[in-house]
Formats: sequence, structure tokens, C-alpha cells
Amino acid sequence: MQIWVDADACPAVIKDILFRVAERLQLDVTLVANQLIRVPGSRFIRALQVPAGADQADAEIVARVSPGDIVVTGDIPLAAQVLEKNGLPLNPRGEWYTKDTIAQQLTMRAFMEELRGSGVDTGGPAAFSQADRQNFANALDRALARIRKQDSAT
Repeated sequence: MQIWVDADACPAVIKDILFRVAERLQLDVTLVANQLIRVPGSRFIRALQVPAGADQADAEIVARVSPGDIVVTGDIPLAAQVLEKNGLPLNPRGEWYTKDTIAQQLTMRAFMEELRGSGVDTGGPAAFSQADRQNFANALDRALARIRKQDSAT
């Protein structure tokens, strides 16, 4: 198992949490982005730069993700593709995308895009908060503990 990060829009505080997790658990974390991303020197952390262009990072993550890998992303269409490959998508606010909820999330995303396209000001997402940071860390810790427990039982 490894963690993939849709890094172009991932908050720095989330990247810092992932860097600490990588070192503590000796778990591979790969940040994928259209731009050069600086990462700490570690054998568990790497950055992968993809060509500029819409969805290039998403396509690279989908091509590389394996069943059971965690993918950190706020991109709902990417999360849907990760679920199709039996990956585990987690958004930076600590909410897991699931096969039960992804269709509704895709529909809501399309609806909001349609509103914006017709000139309606829908506002943006709420500012990233300390609670969001804590929710992410807790969700990730619980999942990793569950996965490690399953691995040790087999």
C-alpha cells in the first residue's frame, strides 16, 4: 500500500501530516503535480512532476494506483476513478469518498458547475480550518491502523 497525493491543490498542512506519517510508518508517499514540488529528503517521500495540462496529474495517479492505495484529493471525478480501481480516496478535510456516495457528489458537482456557468455566484469552499486538519489526521490514522491490523492478521 502507498499514498498518492493530488498535490497541485493539496494544502501544505496536509502535506506536512503525510510527510510525518511516511517517516513514522515507513510508508511510501508520492505527490503528483503539474509543477515542481519540494519534498523533504526521505526514502519514503517523492514528488512526481507531470506535463502541464488539465487532468494530467489525475491521469497519472489513476494509471499508478493499486487496490488498497490511499489517494488524497479534493477532486471528485478523480475520486470516482480511484474507487473504480478499488483505491481509497480521502479528501483533505478528512472525508472518505465511497462507492455509496460518489454518484451523489458527482451530481452535486455538475449542478454547481451549471449554476456557475449561468452566472450564479455560488461562493467557494469554506476556508481550510484547524478542525479540517484534525479531521484529516484522525481519518488517516484510523484507516492506517485498520489496514495494518488486517495486514498483521493475514
